[in-house]
Amino acid sequence: MSTSLLFSILAGILLAGGFIGCIVPIIPGAPLAWAGLLLAYFSNYNDISVFCLVITAIVAIVISILDNFFPAMMTKKTGGSKYAVIGSTIGLFAGFFIAPISLTVGAFLGALIGELIHSNGDFGTSLKAAFGAFLGFIVSTGLKMIVVAIFIMIYVFSF
Repeated sequence: MSTSLLFSILAGILLAGGFIGCIVPIIPGAPLAWAGLLLAYFSNYNDISVFCLVITAIVAIVISILDNFFPAMMTKKTGGSKYAVIGSTIGLFAGFFIAPISLTVGAFLGALIGELIHSNGDFGTSLKAAFGAFLGFIVSTGLKMIVVAIFIMIYVFSF
């Protein structure tokens, strides 16, 4: 097997892993997918320009930054505290080990519990903060999925 073919195959694997990383919180989806595009650049089977790599690198960096800040920003915007953000993150990781649907439920419940602890049991405020954390998680996950899907399309059309 030629090195070029190996690079192209590994690029596809990295892109698929990047898509999975959009949902699994431990895997950095967009950077992993971008690494796939970079590997495809070095393959004779793919035709990806340096300009495309630079633009997609910038997009991967921006989406990674937004992914880290967007849930916290939405939580703060809906009146939540850092406890809601921390609880959401803990719930997200806990949900990962239970089932895929539990990721979103875990993020919501974690934010709710964290804010309940912080607000001394104020359920209305806690529910609003949990909804903000949940909405932030959904929006950031959706943005990552769109970006990585575009990266995959670039890879497919580069053959």
